[in-house]
Amino acid sequence: MAARDWRRLDESDVRVRPGRGSRPRSKRRPEHADAAAAMVVAVDRGRWTCAVDGDPGHLVTAMRARELGRTPVVVGDQVGLVGDVSGKPDTLARIIRVDDRISVLRRTADDTDPYERVVVANAEQLIIVSALAAPPPRPGFIDRCLVACYAGGLQPVLCLTKADLAEPREFQARYAELAVPTLVTRYDEDSLPLADTVRGRVSALVGHSGVGKSTLVNRLVPDAELATGVVSAVGKGRHTSVAAVALPLPESGWVIDTPGIRSFGLAHITADDIVAAFEEFAEAAEECPPGCGHLGPPENPDCMLDEVADTRRLTSLRRLLASRAGLEL
Repeated sequence: MAARDWRRLDESDVRVRPGRGSRPRSKRRPEHADAAAAMVVAVDRGRWTCAVDGDPGHLVTAMRARELGRTPVVVGDQVGLVGDVSGKPDTLARIIRVDDRISVLRRTADDTDPYERVVVANAEQLIIVSALAAPPPRPGFIDRCLVACYAGGLQPVLCLTKADLAEPREFQARYAELAVPTLVTRYDEDSLPLADTVRGRVSALVGHSGVGKSTLVNRLVPDAELATGVVSAVGKGRHTSVAAVALPLPESGWVIDTPGIRSFGLAHITADDIVAAFEEFAEAAEECPPGCGHLGPPENPDCMLDEVADTRRLTSLRRLLASRAGLEL
């Protein structure tokens, strides 16, 4: 058959590809004014377990809405949920909003890793758990946790375990000038001071494997294993040794149990971030030359922190700064 003469074609011979839709595209996103408020209590493989209105008895599994993109959502985040928030089996809600955080605990794998990991959001305090013996305390790790607290807006609390094996006074003195609250626990005694410290608050626990952190969690939350199982079942997750999980306290408040951390990188934190947490030194630091690490001579001979009278507290502050820089003082 001979090809048609294009000069004889009319509009009925022309195929027009229909558009994808009759409605014009819009970049406006729905406001979701009816979104339910919730707290993220566990994260596992693309699913978030959330407590609606902070109620540990109303747990919902959710996915991250497409409009959030790759916005990080971590344990402790306050979020907005839409969809099925009943919490019934095989239902799924969507996280459409992540509220501004009041505090953030961040770390990197090491001091050269540019990738910043958000461990916990919105915790009021960080309980740094360290054994006095078996294993021996690691002051460098504690110092780095303190740095992360000051930079992230958390109140640090040092919890020394296994006081039945070693005397805590000498180690406590190391942090006296920083005014870090210190609790001492024994394996053969209940941790009443710790229970009072965490009651009614959102507290994160961090520590190396073997320091007794799991023992403390089990004492604070008598049904911790049951609570962990409920959270994992909702999110179809794994045991919390590989991820952070928020557990409700018997009276009020939450304890966020974090997995054992081998290293606490501080590549994302600057010296100024740390000094800003110390009011008596922050003003003097503004007079320092650009790029000052505030370590003093010989590293920073023109550091203005030496003009502040409290030399013992400055020594403790500079120990933290040295830890951030990978040095020892």
